Amino acid sequence: MAKKTKDPGFGYSSAENVRGVINKDGSSNIIHINRKFKIDDLYTLFISVSWWKFFAFVFLGYTLLNVLFGIVYTLIGIDEITPSTGDTLKDFLNGFFFSAQTLTTVGYGGIAPQGITANIIAAFEAMIGLLSFSFITGLLYGRFSKPKASIRFSDNIIVRDFNGERALMFRLMNSRKTIMIEPEVSVTLAINEEEKETGKYKRSFFALKLEREKIMYLPTIWTIVHVINDKSPLYTYSNEELEKLNAGLYILIQYHEESFGQKVYQTTSYKFKQLVTNVKYAPSSGIDEEGYTILDHEKLSDVEKMD
Repeated sequence: MAKKTKDPGFGYSSAENVRGVINKDGSSNIIHINRKFKIDDLYTLFISVSWWKFFAFVFLGYTLLNVLFGIVYTLIGIDEITPSTGDTLKDFLNGFFFSAQTLTTVGYGGIAPQGITANIIAAFEAMIGLLSFSFITGLLYGRFSKPKASIRFSDNIIVRDFNGERALMFRLMNSRKTIMIEPEVSVTLAINEEEKETGKYKRSFFALKLEREKIMYLPTIWTIVHVINDKSPLYTYSNEELEKLNAGLYILIQYHEESFGQKVYQTTSYKFKQLVTNVKYAPSSGIDEEGYTILDHEKLSDVEKMD
């Protein structure tokens, strides 16, 4: 008889169309409301956003600062830094490009502040530029040096006959060339079912017992196996019922990463809509003529029919 586990933080309340709280890539799927933003959150924001968003923020901030100071130089009189052209747009562009030179401390020498007001503003802008680029440099270092796992999970989960019983399986591999040292995995099953008495949906959680939860090291691919025996929460479901089951898997894996010299973590999730039955995973590694092991990263999710 399968034993339920305590709520791992997802909540027992549910709905018919409930979404998983963890996305496939391990990111959170929680919508936060009434959350107060603090200045300390900026570091976490810029460290965690995708690269294209990070550089978009940098470009936008750089452009807005130059536009702001370009307007300031135009308003105090462009003659403070260079003779006026008589055209407001051209004067603004001169102020904009002078601002870019001051902010980056490039200083080509073609334009220079003349009056005391322009010198004060340029000195203040140079200070902002130094602080800004120091901040961005720190963020770049933080993004590159932040310990990260780089694990690929199969796109599917399968149920197949296994040693006279059935088993639930999925595969994972390290997308880097380093070897995963002492990888350890834990899997939580969440089943979403309607209560006949109330008509409301509730979630039940089970910690799945795995064939192996920890190994010494992983150079290639690891197939995670949960045997569906009489102690499994999936034992009473047929293969057809499993394919229609409103359930999901939440996976946490941790291991020692050689690149960073410390333990790293990665999470992911599966919905049972990704379940395929009566198939097995196709081989994804082999031996070449010289005796080297060849690992094909494109075959991680490949399956083939059972014999």
